[in-house]
Amino acid sequence: MNSSNPPNRSRRSVDDRFRQYSRAAFFASATVGIFGAVAATGRLSSAEPAVGPNSSSRGKGRKDSKVKRWDVITIGNLSRNPYWGESDSQGVRSAICTCTLIQGEGFRLLVDPSLSEAEAMARELDRRSGLKLRDIDTVFVTHEHGDHWYGLAHFPEARWLAAPEVASALNKTLKLPKPVEVATGRLSDAVDILPTPGHTLSHHSLRFDCDGWSIVVAGDAVATQDFWRERRGYFNCVDFDLSAKSMDKIAGLADLVVPGHDNFFLNPPNPSFVKDTDSRP
Repeated sequence: MNSSNPPNRSRRSVDDRFRQYSRAAFFASATVGIFGAVAATGRLSSAEPAVGPNSSSRGKGRKDSKVKRWDVITIGNLSRNPYWGESDSQGVRSAICTCTLIQGEGFRLLVDPSLSEAEAMARELDRRSGLKLRDIDTVFVTHEHGDHWYGLAHFPEARWLAAPEVASALNKTLKLPKPVEVATGRLSDAVDILPTPGHTLSHHSLRFDCDGWSIVVAGDAVATQDFWRERRGYFNCVDFDLSAKSMDKIAGLADLVVPGHDNFFLNPPNPSFVKDTDSRP
C-alpha cells in the first residue's frame, strides 16, 4: 500500500463529507443565511449581536445536551385551513398531527403518536428512524385531543406520560389499556415540560437542546407556520389571547419550532412577518 495514502484516509474523507451534510451543519448554514439576509435588510437592531461564522453562539441551546438526535416521524396536516381558503365550519380532510422522536442517553421519547393503525405507525417509525415500536421507551402526549394520541396503544411496553390535567382527561376516556402517568418538570434530565395554554387550558409542549439549538415541540400551541406568523389560534382554540401569549413564550425560547400540524421551521430573531399584537385577529 502506498505510504502516502494511509488506510483510514478514505474513511476520514467519507466522514468529513457526511459531517458537511449533518443536521447541525444544515441548520447552521441555513440559519446564518437567513439571519444574514435579515441583517442586510436592516431588520436587526444595532444592539443585537451579529450572527455568522465567527459568532460565539448561533443558537439558544446548550451544546452538551443529553439529547443526541431528533426526527419528525409524521408531518401533520389540518382538517381545515383558512390560509388555503377553507372554512372553519367544515372539515375537508382527516387531520393528522406531527409526531416527533427525541433520542438521547438512555431514552427514546416519542411525542404525540399520530396514526391509529399500528401497521402504519410502525411503518412510519421504521421509515424515518429505523426503529421498531418496541424500541420506544417513553411516549408523551401534549394534550387530550384524539388526533394526538390515536397511536398511543401501539406502544404497550413504553411509559405513557402527560401533564397532570391531560393525563386525567385521557384516563377518564376509559379507552386505553393502561393509565397515562403524570409528568411534570423535566423528562430524562434533558427535556423540559413547558406549559403552553390556549389551544386547551392544560396544553403542554416540550423543549430541549440539541447541537446547540433550542427546539420546542409545540403540539397544537402552534398549529402551522401560517398560524404562527399571525400568532393565531386554530378554530377550536379555547382561549385565543392565551394562545398568542404561549406562541410569544415559545418564540423567546426556540430556535426551531415543531408545530402540531406542519413541518418544523426556523424562528429567526425579530422576524418581520410577525404582526403587531394590536392587529391580531
